[in-house]
Amino acid sequence: MEKLKKILLPEKDIPENWYNIQADMPNPTLPSLHPGTKQPIGPQDLAPLFPMELIKQEVSKERWIGIPEEVRDIYKIWRPSPLFRAYEFEKLLDTPAKIYYKYEGVSPAGSHKPNTAVPQAYYNMKEGVKRLTTETGAGQWGSALSFACNLFGIDLEVYMVKVSYDQKPYRKFMMNIWGAKVFSSPSDKTESGRKILAEDPNSPGSLGIAISEAVERAVTAGNTKYALGSVLNHVLMHQTVIGLETIKQFELVDDFPDIVIGCFGGGSNFAGISFPFLGLNFREGKNVRCIAAEPSSCPKLTKGQFRYDFGDTAGFTPLMPMYTLGHTFIPESIHAGGLRYHGAGVLVSQLLKDNLIEAQDFHQLECFDAGIKFARTEGIIPAPESTHAIACVIKEALKAKEEGTHKTILFNLSGHGFFDMSAYDAYLSGKLVEHHLTEKELHADLKKLNTPVIP
Repeated sequence: MEKLKKILLPEKDIPENWYNIQADMPNPTLPSLHPGTKQPIGPQDLAPLFPMELIKQEVSKERWIGIPEEVRDIYKIWRPSPLFRAYEFEKLLDTPAKIYYKYEGVSPAGSHKPNTAVPQAYYNMKEGVKRLTTETGAGQWGSALSFACNLFGIDLEVYMVKVSYDQKPYRKFMMNIWGAKVFSSPSDKTESGRKILAEDPNSPGSLGIAISEAVERAVTAGNTKYALGSVLNHVLMHQTVIGLETIKQFELVDDFPDIVIGCFGGGSNFAGISFPFLGLNFREGKNVRCIAAEPSSCPKLTKGQFRYDFGDTAGFTPLMPMYTLGHTFIPESIHAGGLRYHGAGVLVSQLLKDNLIEAQDFHQLECFDAGIKFARTEGIIPAPESTHAIACVIKEALKAKEEGTHKTILFNLSGHGFFDMSAYDAYLSGKLVEHHLTEKELHADLKKLNTPVIP
């Protein structure tokens, strides 16, 4: 086989269907509950927030959900995305492991997020929705939805977590260019934002707070729906185009991964790369290890509890069975803004509960060191979120070296870091701060929950 650095697919190999892992999971997820009645939610409970087609996808148990041709046509702008073999990175680590990475930074927004932003905007357009609201952490989701809404003539309001709004102004400018209005969250535009500001005028914000603001606006403004960039079942399903393409690309080089790694915030990019491989585990008896890499300062998978909790700070969303640190948990102001979320998607949570996936946590300085090693060998400057996956890759590659095993490792390089130069500057100048959660800080918000831990 020819020694290939970049493995490409033609446009015709863009998947025709999304993969719905709910069809193959050994154990179904527990139902989400209405925040008021505490009873299982139905489609009509979600209708004020989402178009009906997305609600159907959220609860579907069908293995394959067709991708509309209008969506596939837009996917062609950046899909299929390339799969790379990291030869120089392997040499630096002096590992017998083979390392591959799927690069999602080739999208217009510079990350994997348009994979779900485009279909979400499309289905809202088909239902006649004129305005969407959303939150964004690092700005990648807000950028992606701004891009998609612009294509379909939909207005957009974005509530951007304050610490990222201040750290990453160029993300805001991208959103503005595509026509979105962007507000620093917590803001004075909503009741939930004003309440947070009254309690803490210097609040750095969180994804939970920003979600509360966006949901509040969606239910109080006319002809407005809400869009979420992670966590929900349909969002994770849309991202499976990543893994489905990757399986075909591995066939071209007659290889297959032993380990699949993705950074973890709410679950979208981890699910996108891992769920199709997990499907092969379930249906064909493959034995791929799938590892979610999360920040040590927001370790819901590794140190959180599996219990019902709200997806937002104010308690507007349904109660979801998930690994959580508590919906009032405010993570430290790490530069990986997209990973600063208190909870995990229901599907990922159930898979972890069943020991079908793994989770590891990494500190900020270790991740930036990993990102710079990668940039100096492979040439791509990774987003701070993606450096968590790279830190995990290094750990597993060095473990393979120690054991003398020839593992094949795949990770999702979920986005580039071209708008994160201030973070890299802080690291290189020795100003980047390491955050260590105390046991008291870790459990304080969990103690406030009045929902039982799920056995």
